[in-house]
Amino acid sequence: MFLSIIIPAYNESKRIEHTLLEITNYLDSCNFKSEIIVSDDGSTDDTSAIVTQLIEINSMIRLLKLEHKGKGWAVRNGLTNATGTYRFICDADLSMPIEHIERFLPPKGGFSDITIGSREAPNARRIGEPTIRHIMGRIYNNIIRVVFRNSISDTQCGFKCFKWEKVEPIFRNQSINGFAFDMEVLFLAQKSGLTISEVGIDWHYNHLSKVRPIIDPLLMIWDLFKIRWRYLIGKYN
Repeated sequence: MFLSIIIPAYNESKRIEHTLLEITNYLDSCNFKSEIIVSDDGSTDDTSAIVTQLIEINSMIRLLKLEHKGKGWAVRNGLTNATGTYRFICDADLSMPIEHIERFLPPKGGFSDITIGSREAPNARRIGEPTIRHIMGRIYNNIIRVVFRNSISDTQCGFKCFKWEKVEPIFRNQSINGFAFDMEVLFLAQKSGLTISEVGIDWHYNHLSKVRPIIDPLLMIWDLFKIRWRYLIGKYN
């Protein structure tokens, strides 16, 4: 298996079908073997039922049903149950054109251990994003730079690709179940000497975002300090 695409999903019945059809149509045109894992974070709507119906049409799709614990939990389980050499996290709203995945994989990309889709890198475009959402994102990223002393311009974009052979040990230690799981992974990767790069993408804002404007940013900031504290007291191997 060359590529595994992991889609963390929580109550995504309104858009999961469209996203899966877009991705499978694209992958059907590619000359490598791939799989799609929908990591269902305890959805209470019809998300699992819709995915199950699509599995009958396309065996490339798999469903992983979990109890509800958060995006980091869903991503971690999806990645560790995948089989691809490259494992790609993809948001359920598919806010990035699926064709941009070529920028994360050989021969056009994929030269680093972790490749991050970025809304701040050269050639990136933010489309339809409210100003307040952009400002909140920039504030959070600046806090990350201060706490972790890194230079990554966009840690929270939902599209990331991992060379699993190199990154698998990181996920043995990854423990944050919420939205700040990205920063835990990137922090541990940097401490382990793994290579990280950013590629610019087109990113389309979706008003159905699951991020709560005030509560979730505060929880994410709290998780940043938890990560730093765990590292200082030796909780990470």
